[in-house]
Amino acid sequence: MDIIRSTKNEKVKQWKKLLTKKERDKTGLFLIEGEHLVQEAHKQGIIQELIVTEQMYPKLPKATFGRYQTAIIENSIAKVLSDTETPQGIFAVCKQMVFEKVEGTRFLLLDRVQDPGNAGTIIRTADAAGMDAVIFGEGSVDLYNPKLVRSTQGSLFHLPVVKGNLTEWIQRLKEKQIPIYGSALQKAVSMYDVAPTESFALLVGNEAQGVHPDLLKETDANLYIPIYGKSESLNVSVATGILLYYLRGAQN
Repeated sequence: MDIIRSTKNEKVKQWKKLLTKKERDKTGLFLIEGEHLVQEAHKQGIIQELIVTEQMYPKLPKATFGRYQTAIIENSIAKVLSDTETPQGIFAVCKQMVFEKVEGTRFLLLDRVQDPGNAGTIIRTADAAGMDAVIFGEGSVDLYNPKLVRSTQGSLFHLPVVKGNLTEWIQRLKEKQIPIYGSALQKAVSMYDVAPTESFALLVGNEAQGVHPDLLKETDANLYIPIYGKSESLNVSVATGILLYYLRGAQN
């Protein structure tokens, strides 16, 4: 099998474009890196093409990945495609996931969360907490940003994560009589003032500005996490984890 050695190769140029939101939106594809993520994408059946270094190719589990169109590249190409300092030697071009219908009783809504590391960690935490879906509101980071995908550690493939209008989602959840809690520092009550519940939606917001005031007006209650030390606030991903696990309580 031929090995791709030039960054001027047309396939390399196309793969590299997938590191940009514009190309991801245009093609409906995205690029992932690392054996664990590739394994998770394989389980979802969304892989279009595998890309592996010549060192990695002999180690590839043929029973699992032999079905895919596979391109072999030299290490210099891997460095071009990777957004990490040490490329892992395996990539995949994947189809973006489409969810026709999102159902459930536990939802996490993100308002303008812009840091990909935070957003990825939040998805991973939502997965661990057994949430049914994560909704990215307008102004939030792109779902298929490489750093975000990597930060989810595969959780992006475990539950519906979709873009949506938060005002519309809040109204939809209200119609289903699902309690909606916002995260806020002012005009809020302690999270301990509400009881854990089997069904709920949590709304968290932008790293610097928090949740938009217009959205906070639509919630059933806005919650703050008591801080016992001198810190003024918590990182949004940490706060999200605390609130999710508290609200979920001991429910199965």
